[in-house]
Amino acid sequence: MTTPSDPQPTPAPVPAVPVTPQPQIIQGGMGVAISDWKLARAVSLQGQLGVVSGTGIDNLLVRRLQDGDPDTLRALAHFPDQTRAQKIIADYFIQGGKPAGQPYKRVPLPTLTRQDPAWGLAIVGAFVEVWLAREGHDHPVGLNLLTKLQLHTMPAMYGAMLAGVDTVIMGAGIPREVPGALDAFSHGLPYTFRVDVKGDGPATAPLTLDPADYGFGGVALQRPKFYPIISSHVLAGVLTRKATGSIQGFVIEGPTAGGHNAPPRGQVTYDASGQPIYTERDVADLAEMRKIGLPFWLAGGSGSPEALQSALAEGAAGIQVGTLFAYCAESGMRDETKQRALAAVRDGQAEVFTDPLASPTGFPFKVVQLEGTLSEPELYAQRRRICDVGYLREFYWAGEGKTGLRCAAEPVEDYVRKGGTLEDTVGRKCLCNALLADAGYPQMQKWGDLEQPLITSGDDVVKLSHWKPGYTAADVIAYLRGEAAPQ
Repeated sequence: MTTPSDPQPTPAPVPAVPVTPQPQIIQGGMGVAISDWKLARAVSLQGQLGVVSGTGIDNLLVRRLQDGDPDTLRALAHFPDQTRAQKIIADYFIQGGKPAGQPYKRVPLPTLTRQDPAWGLAIVGAFVEVWLAREGHDHPVGLNLLTKLQLHTMPAMYGAMLAGVDTVIMGAGIPREVPGALDAFSHGLPYTFRVDVKGDGPATAPLTLDPADYGFGGVALQRPKFYPIISSHVLAGVLTRKATGSIQGFVIEGPTAGGHNAPPRGQVTYDASGQPIYTERDVADLAEMRKIGLPFWLAGGSGSPEALQSALAEGAAGIQVGTLFAYCAESGMRDETKQRALAAVRDGQAEVFTDPLASPTGFPFKVVQLEGTLSEPELYAQRRRICDVGYLREFYWAGEGKTGLRCAAEPVEDYVRKGGTLEDTVGRKCLCNALLADAGYPQMQKWGDLEQPLITSGDDVVKLSHWKPGYTAADVIAYLRGEAAPQ
């Protein structure tokens, strides 16, 4: 619910964050649903930090229900508000799954003044994902979110807290307000984010989530640890001083990592293929990180036992690894897409392109160049533009004090009509639909086209040629710990 920008309620002293052993290995939080509950559970059972992605969790919940997923039903039986859970089942569950070729029922897009039903679904969806990842064991489980998804952060975070999430990890921006939200939610109190708004008007607008609106006012919850993902020691220092609450550690991500990368610092230059060029300025100073005194993990090109030992020697607590886990047996990537990508890697045909244009966020985005996916310009040119999922929309002032939402990957005429520039639409891709397709939940559009995948991976994907199909998360951990060769 949106409220005027009144002073935040002052919570009681914040409960201590969970005291759990520090993992040497954090599994990357890859969305949408590549880092699903099955992968996170497999990693946590090995004594490392398994992480679920909270990106797209509302749509993931309803699409699984429409596919007749029994695991989702089992978790919903444990949601603390059974009236809400049963209504969601009645609205979306299809016994045996929807017929092939039938579109998924969509989640109505939230706005600054109307968040439900999307927020209610996100709360329940995040609860389900974390509950399933924690089922049957007491090892820690983490949640990964994207700062750029400002409209969707708070409900996913709150739903994960209802399920006892241990750690929240967040990148793709500067998550300064998240610690304060974790503090407030741990006491069942509301919290107001300041979301960015483009155009002629104030630079931000208030957006509030109140647990009381969902039946949990005043309910005390465990306050998770918070690890922001950063690319520089400078940002680590800023967050340590200016965040709205306490930070328990950092993930330092280099430009070889998959997904969104931080833009290069300073004047951006490009190589002959059009990729942004990163320099020494874009490498965090680990001596400065050690001075901060909080644990940190190194990410991006860290998928080897040598990288783990090097990180430990530099004073890091360990490493975060995504790409190796993304293609293991337990990951949520659609099996057919996974096997095609691995076959291309083995044949030496897979390349990773750091695309400066693909993401509507404006951040560079790693794209695996794979035949039959939207990495092919000709294939993407055939796709009809639509913004029906809407996670990467940005707020803008629409006049008379009202805000609107737009995405540079939506139909060009719509984006320009909303005050966007034509040049900002060039090369932009609908990551929302593509990443849902990666995980096996492609939308069938009303004109008869099935949404196609677009795979993102770190530069280390080329090293997967040494791995046999069907390798597991346990195999990855044994390899990283120097206990086994690639399986």
